[in-house]
Amino acid sequence: MLAAAVLLIACSVGFGGVTAVAASPVWVDPSAEQVSAAVTAAHSTEAIGYARSNFRRPGHPDPGAITVGTTGTPVFTLDPAFVRGENTGPAAVLAYVAVVAHAQDGSAATIQVTPESPGRPDTKWRVDTVLSGDDEHQLTSQLSAGAVLLNEPQINGWYALGKDGVRLLRASMPQSPVGALVPLDAYQRQVRDRYADKQPQFQNPRDGESGLAQPRPTSPPAAQAEHGTSGLVPWIAGGSVLLLLGAAYLVRRLRARRHAPR
Repeated sequence: MLAAAVLLIACSVGFGGVTAVAASPVWVDPSAEQVSAAVTAAHSTEAIGYARSNFRRPGHPDPGAITVGTTGTPVFTLDPAFVRGENTGPAAVLAYVAVVAHAQDGSAATIQVTPESPGRPDTKWRVDTVLSGDDEHQLTSQLSAGAVLLNEPQINGWYALGKDGVRLLRASMPQSPVGALVPLDAYQRQVRDRYADKQPQFQNPRDGESGLAQPRPTSPPAAQAEHGTSGLVPWIAGGSVLLLLGAAYLVRRLRARRHAPR
């Protein structure tokens, strides 16, 4: 896999020499084969059925033929350890691959395809959710070379994540100026202050349990709340006004959310 790695040069005090030490990657890209497999999963009969259900909202015409895209956009989310202020792993982990579907009238929806075994090259892929719109696809066009799309869902924040830091692309509750570079260490301090004390007890996604920065629910997705944000908005807890207001856009987008049965 390709990795956005940073190389640190450290001085060895005991021997007076200079040693190159490879730091943890800021993120790890899914391979082309993995993205292709995710896109293939989005073309399944079940996935197209969920997209059709998304388009069939009250007041909307029958979607007609559904066209599913042939490319996927990897979307990353913050690693919980990074939020806690640790530097033992990547800053971000893969959350899902976004594949756009279109109804016959041109309406767009995004099929979210998640890895069943994050971090494994041979992981299988499944469609858990279909959301209205094609935000991820549109935002990808704003990424600079070498950057990836990072989502901070608590504020509906979308960033270009590079090895040197993040640049805000859009947010409902922006915490930094749009387009301004925030160095990675400064961004880590920001998210630690915002969310570190709101994280539930969970298994680190690098252990292969979850690509969404929290444990998978034991109940089937169909049993979850239709308009909830389970699996998309980790660490929301307590009565934080910032987090509640920041979720407003997600609630609007999730009104047409459909889950895939296990």
